[in-house]
Amino acid sequence: MEILLLIFLPLASALIVSLFGKHQQAKTAAFIFSLLSLGLTAYLYTMFNPDAGTQFTVDYPWLSTLGVRFNAGIDGISMLLVMLTNGLVPLIILSTFNHNYKNPGAFYGLVLFMQSGLLVVFTALDAFLFYVGWEAALIPIYFICAIWGGENRIKVNLKFFIYTIAGSLVMLIGIIYMAQQTPDKSFDLQGFYQLSLDAATQRWVFAAFFIAFAIKMPIFPFHTWQPDTYTEAPMAGTMLLSGIMLKMGIYGVIRWLIPVAPLGFAGHKTLIIVLSIIGVVYASLIAFTQKDIKRLVAYSSIGHVGLIAAGIFAWNVHGLQGAMIQMINHGINVFGLFFILDIIIRRLNTRDADRMGGIAKAAPLFAITFLIIVLGTVALPLTNGFIGEFLLLLGIYNYSIWAAVVAGLTIIFGAVYMLRAYQRLMLGSTNEETLVFADIAGTEKAVLFIVCALIIFIGVYPKPLLAISETSTKALFELVQSKISAANVTY
Repeated sequence: MEILLLIFLPLASALIVSLFGKHQQAKTAAFIFSLLSLGLTAYLYTMFNPDAGTQFTVDYPWLSTLGVRFNAGIDGISMLLVMLTNGLVPLIILSTFNHNYKNPGAFYGLVLFMQSGLLVVFTALDAFLFYVGWEAALIPIYFICAIWGGENRIKVNLKFFIYTIAGSLVMLIGIIYMAQQTPDKSFDLQGFYQLSLDAATQRWVFAAFFIAFAIKMPIFPFHTWQPDTYTEAPMAGTMLLSGIMLKMGIYGVIRWLIPVAPLGFAGHKTLIIVLSIIGVVYASLIAFTQKDIKRLVAYSSIGHVGLIAAGIFAWNVHGLQGAMIQMINHGINVFGLFFILDIIIRRLNTRDADRMGGIAKAAPLFAITFLIIVLGTVALPLTNGFIGEFLLLLGIYNYSIWAAVVAGLTIIFGAVYMLRAYQRLMLGSTNEETLVFADIAGTEKAVLFIVCALIIFIGVYPKPLLAISETSTKALFELVQSKISAANVTY
C-alpha cells in the first residue's frame, strides 16, 4: 500500500492546493505537502532492501477487458528516481518563495500533479500505466510553460508539445503491438521481457520507443525544442524539465527500451553512441557562444545527457551504474545552476552575461555557493559529478577507447565554458547594478546550502547511492546479455 500513497499523495495534494486560488499561501501548503512525500520516501528508503528485487508492489485489476492492471513497484533503479523526484520537488517549491505567481493555487497544483505523474513513470510495471504516467507528467508542464512562461512562450511551447506528443504516440503504437504479442494480451513488463521477437520486428519496436525517449532526454538531433523551452519556461518549470523530467527518457531507455528490444538495441547501439557523442561536442561548442546565461546552462545540459546516453548504450555495468548516479547528480547540479541564475535574473532583470561582473565583491556567500555548484557540474574530484562521469567514461572506454576520448571532451569543454561564465558573472569589475547586488538570505540560503551539502557529500561518499542500484542494474544487464546470446547476435 505504500506505493499507492507515494503516487496519490501528490495528486491529492495538487487538488487541495488548487483550491487556494489566488492566495499566496498556496506555496506554503505545496511545500508542506511535498515534505510529506519526502518523508514517505525516506521511510521507503529505510525499508528498502537493495538485494531483494522489486518491492512495495501493488497489482490490481484496472481495465481488465484490455489486459491493463495497476501494477507498480520499486527496485534499485526506480528507487533512485523516486528519491530524486521527491527530493527535488520540495527544493523547487522552496526556491519559488521569492516569486509571486499569478494564480499560485493553479501553479503549485500543477507542480504537484506533475510530481504524481513522474512517480507513476518511475514505478510502473505495466506498460499502459507507464504511458498514462508519461502523458500525465507532460500535461502540467505544458500549462506551466504556456501560462507563466516568457514572451515567446506560445510559439516555443507549441513546438515542445508537438515534439513530445508525436514521440509519445509512436511509443504507444509500439506498446500496443507488444501487448498483442504476449500470450495473455497484457501490458505486463515481465511479459514484454519474456517475448522472443525476431530481429527485424525488434528493430522497429526499438525505433518506436527510442524516438519518444530520445526527444524527452533529449539526444541529438531530437534536441531542438530544448534550449528555447528551457529559456521561455518560468524558472521553476525549467527546473522541473531539466532536473527531473528529462530523466524520464533515460529511465525509459534502461527499464523499457533495451530489455524489451535487445536485438534492436544491438543493431542500433553504435549509431546512437555516435549521435550521443556528437551531441556532447555540439552542445558544448554552442554553449561557448552564449551570452544568455539561461541558454548556456540549457546547452550544457544537452552535453551532460549525451554523455549519460553514450554510457548506457556502451552497455556494461560501469556505464549503467554511472548513468544511475549521474541522473541524481545532474538533477542536483542543474537545479542548483538554474536557481543561481534565477537569483541573478531577479536581482539584475537581465540574462545578458555582458551586463554582469564583480558580483562576488557584493555577495561573497552567493559566489561561494555558486562556485561549489560549478565545480560539481564540471566533475571536480570529491564533488558529486566526478564519480558519475568517471563511471560513464569507464563504461564508454570499455566499448571503445576513441569514443571515450571524444566523449571525454565534455569534461574539458564543460570546465572551460562554466568557469568562463563564472568569471564573467562573479569576478572582474562591478557596474552600477552589480555593485549593490544583495547577498543570499532566507530561503535562498537554505536551498543553496542544501544543494552544496549534497554535492560535497555524494562526491566524498557515493557508496550509499551506488549500492541502491547495483544489484538491479547487474540483473538487468545479465537479462539483456542472455537474450542477445540466445539469439546468437554479436555487437
